[in-house]
Amino acid sequence: MNKSPQSGPSAESVEDMLRGELAQGDVILSTARPILRHLLANDDHALFSDEVIARIRGMMQHLARQMLFELAEVLGKPDRGDWVDERQDALATQLLEETAFLGHAHAFCIEAQLAERLQQRSGIDPVLSPLMQELAASKDQALAAAAMRVVAAQARFMQHQRRMELPLAELPAELFHMATKMLKTSQEDYPVEAEAVCDHLRANYEESERRIGQITRLVMAMGHQAKRALAVDHAGLAIFATALSMASEQERDVVVLSLGENQCARLAISLRAAGLGQHAVEEQFLYLHPEISLPEGFDALRVDRAAALLSDSAPGTAH
Repeated sequence: MNKSPQSGPSAESVEDMLRGELAQGDVILSTARPILRHLLANDDHALFSDEVIARIRGMMQHLARQMLFELAEVLGKPDRGDWVDERQDALATQLLEETAFLGHAHAFCIEAQLAERLQQRSGIDPVLSPLMQELAASKDQALAAAAMRVVAAQARFMQHQRRMELPLAELPAELFHMATKMLKTSQEDYPVEAEAVCDHLRANYEESERRIGQITRLVMAMGHQAKRALAVDHAGLAIFATALSMASEQERDVVVLSLGENQCARLAISLRAAGLGQHAVEEQFLYLHPEISLPEGFDALRVDRAAALLSDSAPGTAH
């Protein structure tokens, strides 16, 4: 990708150039989780005490506290806060050692940061975007109700991020079950009670009610109008990321990370794979990366070839 307009590759070579940049971005993504795990394990170094690291650590501690408070209630502990305080660090450390949790928390952190940045730079509300205002005012009562639920969920997400929190109910199913299993195996002195807490949490978990699940259903309910969600200034970052994930057939966490630095090639290819033309892709870059211009010949990249590039890439989740 170019920092400014200049003579770029020919139309015949643009796909090879993008493939190369995509591979470089994949290397960055594949090493992100183990690097995070290393940084989070080294509290002594002031260099590592940045906002992202602090937020991720806070989210893991919050996950641990939620489960431990449930256990304390089952045990009938009179001093639940103190009891949880004594155990939360050990459980949080186990969560921090799992790169899958780090990757998910990292994506949430980046999403919240980018949403706040877009609000400051371009006035794009992270909760009530123009699209959400339209949908909430729809004459279709079901659609309007779904939009209002998404608005509420998005408002909670931004609030949780400011507090460095990650509700258990917002974890995808695989991570939710992994977290409850960690609770069970870590509380060896209360195996029966820990098992009962896990059963209770699982019985009340509903993956489709997660914020991402609600946004996905809302985008699907838009039908042929769903392409309007692929404009970040109109849809807001959360809806945009979800719609781009659906349209380009990528994991949402990968899409969110592609919105950040060093992933411009993946973002451009994803937008093209979603069916956007060069002008529409350039409009999104004006909001997300105004200093970057598309390479000459980008308009020659067909939608099917863009999809193939993504399919062949390997962003990786190295442990």
